[in-house]
Amino acid sequence: MRHNKSGRKLNRNSSHRSAMFKNMARAVMTYETIRTTEAKAKELRSVVDGLITLALKNDLPARRQAFKVLGNHQLVKHLFDEVGPRYTGGTGGYTRIVKLSQPRIGDSAPMVIFELTKLAEKTTDEAAAKPEAKAAE
Repeated sequence: MRHNKSGRKLNRNSSHRSAMFKNMARAVMTYETIRTTEAKAKELRSVVDGLITLALKNDLPARRQAFKVLGNHQLVKHLFDEVGPRYTGGTGGYTRIVKLSQPRIGDSAPMVIFELTKLAEKTTDEAAAKPEAKAAE
């Protein structure tokens, strides 16, 4: 019986599932937006929201717990120094799932874009180029 067993199996064993979610969480912290299936995105949401909640605590035990998932000191530093401070003062709502109109070609799985709600600011070079282009018009 499956009493009190939460989460989808996604046709994988537990070690494969945890490794997949760690890899996907690393990709989200690196690129801040990824393209995946709807079922995986809904399960990934709890992993990434947990990481951002740890970043809001911003203490040593939280950094060690985040390192267990991310496995990279640079990603942990990015999470705690850049991603976490964007969400101070809020309670939840750290990620967004946007459904795409086209399913995946091979198996017609519904695809989504999984992204952080507050994306990183654009670089100063891109921001400086846009006002000049508007002034030229």
